This record gives sequence, C-alpha cells and structure tokens, in this order.
Amino acid sequence: MTKIQLGSTGIEIEKNGFGCLPIQRISKEEAAYLLRKAVDGGMNYFDTARSYSDSEEKLGYAFAGMRDKVIIATKTGAQTAEGMWKHLETSLNMLGTDYIDVYQFHNPAFCPRPGGEDGLYDAALEAKKQGKIRHIAITNHRLAVAHEAIDSGLYALLQFPYSYLSGPQEEELVAKCRAQGMGFVAMKGMAGGLLRNGTAAAAWMAGQEGVVPIWGMQYEWELDQFLAAVRETPALTPELQAVIDKDRGELTGDFCRGCGYCMPCPMGIEINQCARMSLMLRRAPAAGWLTEEWQEKMRRIESCLHCGQCAAKCPYGLDTPRLLQDNYKEYWTHF
Repeated sequence: MTKIQLGSTGIEIEKNGFGCLPIQRISKEEAAYLLRKAVDGGMNYFDTARSYSDSEEKLGYAFAGMRDKVIIATKTGAQTAEGMWKHLETSLNMLGTDYIDVYQFHNPAFCPRPGGEDGLYDAALEAKKQGKIRHIAITNHRLAVAHEAIDSGLYALLQFPYSYLSGPQEEELVAKCRAQGMGFVAMKGMAGGLLRNGTAAAAWMAGQEGVVPIWGMQYEWELDQFLAAVRETPALTPELQAVIDKDRGELTGDFCRGCGYCMPCPMGIEINQCARMSLMLRRAPAAGWLTEEWQEKMRRIESCLHCGQCAAKCPYGLDTPRLLQDNYKEYWTHF
C-alpha cells in the first residue's frame, strides 16, 4: 500500500481513491458491496457530491458503523451561503455523519473568497468552526480559476481533471500545488472513459508525486484492477508505456473529454457524449451506443442552433458545434 499525506491537511490516505459518481447507476446493495470491498482492500478516500443524486445516501448506508475508517469528501454547487448551508445539512444527513473531512466548492465559475458577496467562503469557515467540516477545498475545470485558487492560499486541495493525456497546463497546476503544500486530487484519471487500461493509468499515476486519483467505479472488475494497484504499486513497464504512448497518439488534442460543463443545451442535445461518440464507438463496446435510445439522442444534433453557448463554456476551448457535426456524420456510418 502507498500511504500519502493529503496536502498539508495532516490526513493520511491510500494514494488511490474512490470516485463515487458512477454508483448512482447501481442499486444501494450493489454500491454498498463495492464500497465495503474497497475499504477492506485498503482504500480510504471517497469522493462524492450533493449533485450525484443518491451517491451520498449510498455512502452513508455502506459506511454505517465504520465512519472512523474512511475519509469522506463531498461537494456543494450552491451559489449562495444559504444554499450552501442547505446542501451541507442534507449531505451530513445522507452520509450519516456529523462531520465531512473535505468540503469542496463544486466547479464554481469564480474563486470564492472571504468577504465575497456570495458568502460561500465565509459560510464554509463558519461550518469549519462548528466542526461540521474539517477542510475547505475546490474543484474546477477552468485553468484561470484553478490558478487563482492555488495562489489564494485559501484551499486545502484542488480537484482538477488529470490523466496521462494531460499536458503542460495541467502539469503546472500539479507543480504549483506541490510547491505550496496543497493537495491535488485528479478527477477523470481515465479521461471520462476513453482510456481502457486501468493498470496503465494507475502505474502512471503512481509516479505523480502528491497526486490522489479518484477512480470512478461501478463494476467489481473496475474496482479489482485498482485494488491490485493498492496491494502492489504497479511498475510502469515497457508494455504499459506502449499503451500510454498509443493512447496519447490517438487522443491528445482536439477531442471532447466528456466533462459536461457545456451543458445544458437549449435544444436538449447531450453534448458531452454526442461530441465524442466516434471515440466511444472505437474505444468501448459499440453495441451500447447503437441502441434506439442513442440513435434518437444523436438525431437531436440536427436541431443544433449553432448558438455558440457550448463552445463558450468549454474549458478546453473546443469548437463543440463542429465536433457534434463530425460525430453525427460518423455515427451513421455504423448502420
């Protein structure tokens, strides 16, 4: 097992964490089985959010009577102090706990600060004073907000997309966090499902000093491959490096990461999947993407207004209307 310090919080965790967004898609008992198996296998950092439907409730159910064995991080997408307090009380209730280890502002378009009109940071400080949260953190997909959060010195950790497809911009964030003693949690370590070899991803992450990947899992086979990395740190062998090099050659550059921050679309297009459909068809079992349901979703691209809202919100600067059209054309070649 590889134990690391979570930034300067004083919290010691297993380097490989559990991202709890996917457990929305499975039953309470199935989720509890995975979560408890993860703890038994050595994982102790679990990341969820108020916006992940029943994810918090499933964590609370799974971890009843074992709160001292786990570190729980959750998030609020509230825009006001009043909203934050409501989210916090709901999270505490759903999680079945009287405190949250890491409380994160969930991808805000700005960096909350003390004295801000939104009141978010001051509310979080008060919650910390009351013992309801231990550490204040932030997640983001915007480089400018991420840099501001690091430079502010206000946050215990930053959560940001980071995988072996990342480039110099993300590497700079990791280095800045490390230099300031701030934790860095890597979301989308599998690039939103585009990467298929968990062992290669875990081996690469093992070499990223101070970085805590939170692997999103809903199947036992996914958990097993990362528990193997907990039991024994995987070596970055020439074979695994070849997998990484191949993926980088195919996927770096102009592709949709599936983050979803372009949403919602005024015409109801599921942009974060439709704009990368051709990649998913090539890199995942195709049958699941060729159903009548997905055919209907892809047809919605025909109603695109080319309003530019999605492109304006894309944290990676992608021309999403063009990506939608390109993926639409390629999709129908599979029939």
